[in-house]
Amino acid sequence: MIEVSATGTPYERGLAQRGAAPAEAVRLATVARVERARAEGLIDEDYLAAQRRFHEAHDPEGMAELAGVAAGFDLPEPDLFAHLHLGTLRDMKGGATLVDGCSAWAVPGGPEGPLVVKNRDFSGLHLGVQCVLRHAGPEIVTGQVLSFGSLGALAAWSSGINAAGLALADTQVAVSRHRVGWLRYFLLPRLLARAGTVPEALALIRSLPHAGGGTLVMADRAGATAAVELSAGGAAIAEGGIQWRTNHFTAAATREETLAPDGNGIAGTSHRRFDHLARILPGRDWTAAGARALMADHSAPICQHGTGGDGAETISSVIYSCRLGGMEIGEGRPCLGRWQAMAPCR
Repeated sequence: MIEVSATGTPYERGLAQRGAAPAEAVRLATVARVERARAEGLIDEDYLAAQRRFHEAHDPEGMAELAGVAAGFDLPEPDLFAHLHLGTLRDMKGGATLVDGCSAWAVPGGPEGPLVVKNRDFSGLHLGVQCVLRHAGPEIVTGQVLSFGSLGALAAWSSGINAAGLALADTQVAVSRHRVGWLRYFLLPRLLARAGTVPEALALIRSLPHAGGGTLVMADRAGATAAVELSAGGAAIAEGGIQWRTNHFTAAATREETLAPDGNGIAGTSHRRFDHLARILPGRDWTAAGARALMADHSAPICQHGTGGDGAETISSVIYSCRLGGMEIGEGRPCLGRWQAMAPCR
């Protein structure tokens, strides 16, 4: 697994991705996808311009990090910004093809303390550019942040944990309603940089509007948990106990926003995966070993083999220990058993 450690300003941390993988591999996984989307008429420049103004005002750190990433790989920053919005832009054109899927869950305690777990279902183009990022910097008040994502994007473009013991993981949901507001991929690194507990993270989530689409599950060292459905109409938040989400909204106020899967495999299995987790997760003390076995399960299927569009499948799995501030990564399909433990946050 590629690992990049960086300390400094957000721009310097973005620039540190340079050389971690061939620039052409990063281009194919990011800018080339934007070029295809532009040819298909999916790019809404007016919406992207409004989103840029929002994030420049509310997340200058994220915008600076993205500029550093672009400079490091000699890629156009506007296209990297557009790449982070591809799911949103596709929704706005009425297409519910879900490339970034995922199943995620959190437990408040057990023999090994609170855990946050995720299978990453995404385009196979990202198999060679997945990375672990260790970040520390002047605006990160929670200690070192250890996150998982892909080169060519911001830190925590999937999940992460900070030294305070807050762990987060996201899932994608194709929705019928979007607005100008926090994009999830900018929100995750800011939460890890600013919030050390679930209540602090929820306060930040409630403070600003959201672009819409996607969910978060989270836990902290004290055992607080939450699941958040990031609706453009307002975040729907469930707190406490075991939490899990797949690729549809579940709250009464948000569930009707979920777009029909339109034959896409990842979206089409979302309810089966959600119901499977609902049966399996309660009434058991979860450990990392148990989590590894569950995420390799094919019966729902939690571990997906080429069931999505754009070559999407389960390309990795991650387990976060809030007690230790560390993670285990399963590279490739979790059923392959290629797990490695990463040193905890400092």
